[in-house]
Amino acid sequence: MKHMTKTILEAVQRGEMTVDEALLKLKTEPYRDIGYAKVDLHRPIRQGAAEVIYGAGKTPEQISGIVQTMADQGQEPILITRLSPESAAQIGTRFPLSYHADAKIGIIGTLPEPNGIGKIVVATGGTSDIPIAEEAALTATALGNEVIRLYDVGVAGVHRLLSQMDVLMEASVVIAIAGMEGALASVIGGLVDCPVIAVPTSVGYGASFQGLSALLSMLNSCASGVSVVNIDNGFGAGYFASMINHMEGKS
Repeated sequence: MKHMTKTILEAVQRGEMTVDEALLKLKTEPYRDIGYAKVDLHRPIRQGAAEVIYGAGKTPEQISGIVQTMADQGQEPILITRLSPESAAQIGTRFPLSYHADAKIGIIGTLPEPNGIGKIVVATGGTSDIPIAEEAALTATALGNEVIRLYDVGVAGVHRLLSQMDVLMEASVVIAIAGMEGALASVIGGLVDCPVIAVPTSVGYGASFQGLSALLSMLNSCASGVSVVNIDNGFGAGYFASMINHMEGKS
């Protein structure tokens, strides 16, 4: 059952919300057309998390309009990905925006307390992969997960990774982020007993082909339990990891 729907039903059960109030929340209009965007207001009920705004290609005014529409419905936190510093500066004059320049992520509203079944570990091959890792880590945090960061633990010095085995073995999901040849995901996949989400990055020299080399290496991983998202897609990895970390048993 989706987290928000379950929360509404539990509030009714405790007497903190009337049946009519719950019905009103569940009957929220599916979307609102604001001309340049159709804001999906029903996504928290349908999928358990509010719509995420992709900032690249949108003007600050367009982003602000979408944010205002979501805020009017009480949706928070509001996550904006691939947000430029210039747009963040303008949006920050209208909303209490927390901007993370390395990840190009803006967050409006209060972050939720972690409510996942375990911990998400975000590991990078090198320091150059940190911007994508932060996109993944902040996304997962905004979706209600406890996140542990292990940065610069690539296979060029594999002892750095092996010294963190206790952290890795406590994870419910590991996000392995690497450029170059992308070997980190396979190594971690061969060590842990949980799902591994591999994120190839565009970090590397010429023959890495802007991340294609790492992508193909990760897709061809011989380690079981490794799935792969698109090049530099830290957001996709963080969202997918959150879904795994919020899985509930079904009877």
